[in-house]
This record gives sequence, C-alpha cells and structure tokens, in this order.
Amino acid sequence: MGESTSQHAHLNKVTIAGLIITLGIIYGDIGTSPLYVMKAIIGSRTISRELVLGGVSCIFWTLTLQTTFKYIVLTLRADNKGEGGIFALYALVRRTKVKWLLFPAIIGGAALLGDGIITPAISVSSAIEGLKERYPAINTLPIIIGILFVLFAVQQFGTKSIGKLFGPVMFVWFIMLSVLGLSQIVQNPEVFAALSPTYAFQLLTKYPGGFWILGAVFLCTTGAEAMYSDLGHCGKKNIRVSWIFVKTALLLNYCGQAAWLLKSENGLLNGKNPFYEIMPEWFFMTGLVIATIATIVASQALISGSFTLINEAIRLNLWPKVRINYPTDLKGQLYIPSINWLLFIGCAGIVVYFKESSKMEAAYGMTIIIGMLMTSTLLVYYMGMKRYSKITINAFIGVYLCVEIAFLVSNLEKIPEGGWISLMIATLIALIMWAWYDARKIRNSYVEFVQLNDYLDLLCELKQDLSVPKYATHLVFLTSANYENQVESKIIYSILQKQPKRADIYWFLHVDVVDEPYRMEYRVNEIINDSVIRVDFYLGFRVAPKINLMFRKVVQDLVKSKEVDIVSRYESLNRNHVIGDFRFIVLEKFLSNENDLPFYEKIILDIYFLLKSISLSEENAFGLDTSTVHVEKVPLIISPVREIHLKRIGEKPHHS
Repeated sequence: MGESTSQHAHLNKVTIAGLIITLGIIYGDIGTSPLYVMKAIIGSRTISRELVLGGVSCIFWTLTLQTTFKYIVLTLRADNKGEGGIFALYALVRRTKVKWLLFPAIIGGAALLGDGIITPAISVSSAIEGLKERYPAINTLPIIIGILFVLFAVQQFGTKSIGKLFGPVMFVWFIMLSVLGLSQIVQNPEVFAALSPTYAFQLLTKYPGGFWILGAVFLCTTGAEAMYSDLGHCGKKNIRVSWIFVKTALLLNYCGQAAWLLKSENGLLNGKNPFYEIMPEWFFMTGLVIATIATIVASQALISGSFTLINEAIRLNLWPKVRINYPTDLKGQLYIPSINWLLFIGCAGIVVYFKESSKMEAAYGMTIIIGMLMTSTLLVYYMGMKRYSKITINAFIGVYLCVEIAFLVSNLEKIPEGGWISLMIATLIALIMWAWYDARKIRNSYVEFVQLNDYLDLLCELKQDLSVPKYATHLVFLTSANYENQVESKIIYSILQKQPKRADIYWFLHVDVVDEPYRMEYRVNEIINDSVIRVDFYLGFRVAPKINLMFRKVVQDLVKSKEVDIVSRYESLNRNHVIGDFRFIVLEKFLSNENDLPFYEKIILDIYFLLKSISLSEENAFGLDTSTVHVEKVPLIISPVREIHLKRIGEKPHHS
C-alpha cells in the first residue's frame, strides 16, 4: 500500500522525463490521427472553403469539448488510487450498489477491446500507404501484415528496453507535425479563422450532408478513452501538462493540411493524403519512417491497454481465467498470449478484408463512441458519489448527451460500409463477459454453504483418529465463502466422506477481490488453535493472485510470531525439525446431468463450461504449485430432475 501511494505521488510530480514518457504511453493513438482524419473528412467530396474550414473547426471543438474538458479536466479526476480506465471507474461506482451499472462497464470494456483490434490496423496501414504517394503500383498489404506480425510477436519480451524510446519517438513525431503544419500555414494564415465555432455550425447545418461528416471528424478524438485507461502509468499532472503541447501540435498540423487543401479548391483528392502532400519531396521518406514508427508506438499502447483491460476483467469475474505472463519487472507490465494472438488475427483480418485504410475508417469510431457514452454514464454516478453540485451534473449530462449522441448518430451510416464488423466484435466480447459473469452468479447461488462450527468437533476427532491414514500434515482448501464461519458443503464432504482426509492442520483460504487496484492484505482467524485456521486475502483488481507465494508468506509470518507450528508431526521427522508437507485441494465443479434447468440458465451455463474448458485451470489461475495440488471434480447439481417413477418387477427373494 505504501509503495503504491509513494509511486503515485512520484507520478504526479511534473518532470521533463515524466512528460516525455507520457508522450510515448498516452498519446500514440490520438497523436497519429492526422494521418487519416482530414482525408476522411474530404473523402470523395469536392474541396471547398466551407468544407475545409468547417472540418478544421469541428476538429478543434471536438478536441476541446471531448478530449480537453471531458477527459483531461473531468474524467482524470475519477482515478481509483491513481489508476484509470472504465473498469477502474466501475470499481469505484459499484460502491453505490446500483446493479445495472455493470452493463455500461461491460459494453464500454468490450468497445475498448474492439478498438484494440482496429487501431493498429488503420494506423499502420495509413502510414505505410504513404508509399503509394510516390510508388502507386506498390502492394502494401504484405508490408502492413509483416509489421503487425513483428509487433505482436515481440510482446512476449515486454517493452522495458524499447519502451524507453517511445517518448522520444513521439516527441519527434509531434515536432514534425508542428513544423509541417507551420510550413503550410505561413502561406495561408487565414486557416486560423476555422477556430471560430461559426464554421463548424455552418458545415453541420448548411453544407449538404454536413451532419454525417461528424462520423469522420470523430476520428480525431478516438484515443481519448485509451488515454484515461493509461492514467496509472503517468499520473494526471503529467498528462494535463503534456496535452497542451500535444493539442497545439495536432491543431497546427490539421490547419497546415487545411491550408494545402485550400490551394486545390474546387478539385478532388483523387486518393491523395493531405498529410503526406504537405511534406517537402526531400523529406518524404524520412517522414514516412517517422510516421510508421509513431503508428507502431500507438499500436503498442493499445495492445498493452488491452492486456490491462483483460487482467482487470478477470479479477472482476468478467472474463475467463487465462494465462498471464510478467515479462519484465515494470509495474503493470503484462503479456497475455491468448489475447495477443487473437488481436493479431483480428488486425490481419481487418487489413485483408478492407485492403485500404480509407475503407477501414468505416469500421473505426462506431465502438469507440459507444465506449465514450458508457464512460459518461458511469461518470455521472461518480460525480453524484463525490457530491458534485446538481447544476454541474445536469450541465455535464446536457452537453455530453447532445455531443456524444450526435457522434453516435453520425456514425450509424458507417454500419453497412464496415461498421458492422466492429459492432460484431464488441458484441461478441460483451456476450462473453456477460455469460461468464451471470453463469458464475447462477452457479454460486446454488452452492450450498454449511456452518463450520457444526463440524469442528468432528474435524478434531478425525485429526486424532489413528485408524485413518494421514493425508497431509497441512491440508489447504480454497473456499468462496465470504463469512469466516462458513465453508462449502462439498469441502466438508471431501474431508469426511469422499475419502476421509486426516490432517494436523486444516487451512481454509479465501480470496476477496477489492475495489482498490493494488491492495495486498490478509487476515488470519485461528478457529481452533493449531488445528483449524482461515486466511482471508484482500487483493486489488490489478494484483495477480499468486496464492502459493502469498500463502507461504502468511505461514512464514505466523511461524515468526509463534502462532503456528509447521514442523512435521511424524515422530522421526519432528525430532529432526523437518517442515511438514502442505497439500492443496481444489474442487473443480462440472455440470451434472442430473439437472432440469430453465432454457436461459442452461444456455448461459453451457457457454460458461465451454469457456471454462478452454481457459486456465483453477490451480494455475491461483498460481498453485501443481506438485502439491489435488483436483477433485464435484458435480454441480443445480436443479434436480423430478422424481423417477421406476417400478420393480419379479418376486422378492425369501430369506430363511
């Protein structure tokens, strides 16, 4: 706890190093948007002053309202012990006991993961397609997929070494954006007039089909949600200060592209990208390389964010348990192999299906605005929880309901053009989250708990019963019972009936995932001295539950304080002070055939057990040493079938 607090205190100090690191981690996604936003706004339309200046005006006010006010000013306040992201926000607001808030959390999380599939594809494609500006016949698909493959392949090694380069790379990128923009602005300074909201209003209300251009404009703020997710890596002060530099660089580049476009008034783009057109001929290849590296950094941030999101979802029981590796000693550095390669397959599929970044824009943005709406929903409850004034809350609802619903509606026309793909991906992810969460709820509601006090005498008798072979010196069970005086009836059945398990000390371990990200505490309740002990672990939703190591630490603490004796009770071993053996019992439930379930529960539980069959086993998920673990399969009988009417025939045997 102290380490986490001091770390966040350190993060909130504004330093040059902190600001540069923030550029590399936070602004990759939103920082590379100039590659495709102006091109998307113009599209196949005739270039006109109204369209160009109106587009830049919409970009400026979108970045101001959405990114600056909503995220930089308001949302960054909603940190959970220094951590951000939609699940961190949900962990905060679920204390309000409003149950339906789970839905915006699931939908928002699914939308962000969908974004993690599309962002690397569109960013890298937009950069590499710059080659077509000079070499129109080149096939960029193999190059794009090759870069994506290398990007995902290196994830297993972590980003500790190359991560140090991210900040300087993005600093160079933003300087390049500024210089390129200024080189065009000096030729046509009138583009700054676009900062007036008048141009945005005229574009949306008077330009034919102007409202639907918002779907393209929205792409300029797509990285804002991911920025909030990475709050814990940089600290809010570093993010707020560096945003001034980033927003300035972005606006200079957008205005520079607008200045170039105004030279071609009444013409068409014909596939050209204004971003590359404003580069001098001699700088083109250098600019292309810098753009490619910047998009790789942006993709890296999204991939790392997806790993963090899945890790949080697992801890909040919203995702099946999967293998999580820790490739470096950097705090929060994760690698999830299954998610990594699913993301790669998704990215490669998007690239092959759409072939061009301009077509990918149709699939991009739809899920992100849905995610932003979900964050806004949770944020309203957070503001209520923090006792913001009703005027502030109502003003927030009024402004952002209008803005975000306008963006949502403008994105609807993208659905038939490819937006359905991102919606389908996000829907599938949301269904997995809901099925896993609800199935666990259904399953747990039928788990039978018994009062441990009713069996304590029997456990003590079993401990002394020499006619029963000793099963282990220390017998350890994982229990889901929240109350200290309860355990599952199946545990008692396992100890007393299935195979009587005599032990010297019975341990019951319970893991409670708390709403704080990095909390690591435990409580010991010695129910019977030196015979029955319960340990409750209180772990944050970002802490890996390495129960084997944590339990060892608990035992060491108890031995040090002379609360427990772990020396073997076998006479020969005891004389030589040999440590007793520890044996873990994991009860693995399977759906019994003896069930007559309602249709909905049957479908949900079938999905749950299908996911469970391909997910990590309980012992691996809790970091238990497999050599000391015994897995017992127990049937989950939820709704027994009706009484079977079986009739006996034939005569009864006669006994003399």
